[in-house]
Amino acid sequence: MKLSQFDFKLPKEQVALYPHSIYREFENENGQKETFRISRRDEARMMVLHRKSQTIDMYRKDEKGNPMEGQYIEFRDILNYFEEGDTFIFNDTKVFPARLYGTKEKTDAKIEVFLLRELNEEMRLWDVLVEPARKIRIGNKLFFDESGTMVAEVIDNTTSRGRTLRFLYDCPHDEFKRELFSLGESPLPRYILDSRPMRDTEETVHADAEDMADFQTIYAKTEGAVTAPATGLHFTRELMKRMEILGINEAYITLHCGLGNFNAIEVEDLTKHKMDSEQMVIDKEACDVVNAAKAAGRRVCAIGTSVVKATETAVGTDGLLKEYDGWTNKFIFPPYDFGLANNMVANFYHPLSTLVMETAAFGGYDIVMEAYHLAVEHGYMFGCFGDALLILDD
Repeated sequence: MKLSQFDFKLPKEQVALYPHSIYREFENENGQKETFRISRRDEARMMVLHRKSQTIDMYRKDEKGNPMEGQYIEFRDILNYFEEGDTFIFNDTKVFPARLYGTKEKTDAKIEVFLLRELNEEMRLWDVLVEPARKIRIGNKLFFDESGTMVAEVIDNTTSRGRTLRFLYDCPHDEFKRELFSLGESPLPRYILDSRPMRDTEETVHADAEDMADFQTIYAKTEGAVTAPATGLHFTRELMKRMEILGINEAYITLHCGLGNFNAIEVEDLTKHKMDSEQMVIDKEACDVVNAAKAAGRRVCAIGTSVVKATETAVGTDGLLKEYDGWTNKFIFPPYDFGLANNMVANFYHPLSTLVMETAAFGGYDIVMEAYHLAVEHGYMFGCFGDALLILDD
């Protein structure tokens, strides 16, 4: 397929800058009105696509099965579509505070360093992106705190914006990581930060402590992601408890989501696009849970595009999930013959995104693009904090 087939007009106001929330107004001690935000992750909208019948549901239904216009399906309704013995596969990767701000030695020029991954614990080597890249050269020293104790030296250029840093911090590794991460902030995508209002005291928009919690799934466990597995952000503790009561099984895999998900595709022919590699692990416990559900003829639902990518990397020719510990650069776009999950949930994503392409491959190009056009028309929210699309195999 061609890149241009995944283009559509997305109004700026339909890009979600925060998780689905409600807002409360109160009067402070000075008599001034202030507004505070309360996240309601599982109350985001959820559209339901039935890929065999080629139908789309947006509204809840009455007792006679008729859609009730204006009463949109919400994410917390997802359990209405599943039964005891079905299995959800989650990505338990944990986002770390990857975005740091510092200064360059001698010039005090302000720089942004985005941590990608640790290359060597003992030598404190990290693969990073820097901005502005033209000012950061091999041999430069970068400072990240006022005391000057957290210092890094640039030792290699890897790409136009990529650098290898060696942190000059002599202490046990756990202490180093703790101190380094204490200086970082939530790695929200640039399209979110750049669209938020800037505070009067800031020269650039910063994420805050609340963002770190918002940009983390409640079941995050294995540290290593620089962007969240966004569909999982809709799950709350209450929803997970309801799953347990209903008897829906949980399987956890790990895929450390990278920035490659946001890279622009620069070729019209999708077969020529190369994805960045992401580290992933699927253990025996996850395989046992998923394969038992498949053997029993139960539904297996992948929660998010990262889960689909991981399971399609590790599925065998027999349709069963295999243990895996390595990397994947799998790029899924239509047409694609899926081997494992028969249901999936995804967010609504930006035009020309690889995530839209993977969703279209799973649900079918025509019906998924119809769902996207309906989402734009009806004011659904897009992006990491956006609304959800449930694709059912019925």
